[in-house]
Amino acid sequence: MSDAGQTPDTIVSFDNVGLRYGTDTEVLRDLSFTLFPGSFYFLTGASGAGKTSLLKLLYLAQRPSRGVVKMFGRDMITTPRSDLPAFRRRIGVVFQDFRLVEHMNAFDNVALPLRVAGVREADLKQPVTEMLSWVGLAHRVEAFPTTLSGGEQQRVAIARAVIGRPDILVADEPTGNVDPEMALKLMRMFEALNRLGTTVVVATHDVHLLKKVPESLIMRLDKGKLSDPTGALKYPPRSEKRSEKRSETSSDTSSERRSEVRSEQPAPKPRAKAAAPSDEGDDGPIDLGPGFKPRKPFGRGPQ
Repeated sequence: MSDAGQTPDTIVSFDNVGLRYGTDTEVLRDLSFTLFPGSFYFLTGASGAGKTSLLKLLYLAQRPSRGVVKMFGRDMITTPRSDLPAFRRRIGVVFQDFRLVEHMNAFDNVALPLRVAGVREADLKQPVTEMLSWVGLAHRVEAFPTTLSGGEQQRVAIARAVIGRPDILVADEPTGNVDPEMALKLMRMFEALNRLGTTVVVATHDVHLLKKVPESLIMRLDKGKLSDPTGALKYPPRSEKRSEKRSETSSDTSSERRSEVRSEQPAPKPRAKAAAPSDEGDDGPIDLGPGFKPRKPFGRGPQ
């Protein structure tokens, strides 16, 4: 196996991965890269470049036609399909078209992953209401998707994706159906989660967003092949700033600990009070101060 193999400092590794649908030509070819824990990545490329297909591989909705994909220290190609749901619970997904369940209100949409994971009904109310407060929708708990604006629907979708505190958050064009102002607010949410140690991958056509996260790395797809001119995707840099960022949310500040993949439950921390709903309309400003701490994960998969 090549240097793309997973090490203790990587959370995802692809080695010579290809994907084809049926007997057609490959839509993804010779992908070799690693994702660094706690890093922020933008996935860019023209329409048809293969971004959605790559994201499907990342959130385990599709198996590659060839190559090796390792996540969380496990080979996903040889992992039995019956074991994949446990790993998927460690991955949050945000879709461009929201994919909310129309007959469920905001509370039930956000609670859905916890219910699937077997969390007791008595334990649902607090984490779900806290998450809806965090995305600025405490006043829309009972609202159904058809009554929500585009920005509100996307915030419900984000809350649903991160309610279990995933190790990886994958977002497919999350700002494609919202206005520029809301797009920036959504990016602030992703940044807040990234500061807490979540690896974030955002697929986007919006080149203006790329400058909003200074420490992000850019993955460019061109006709199914990944551009990595600096080698930063295959050999992730050890960023001191990222290490310091992760240490702010860890009870252990030793230099060795800062470079490790999070493989155990974090020590309990006090939860910050969520921002009150804004008076500036449904899509008003959201206070995502550094004091926000999501609850500990529910229903986590294998470590």
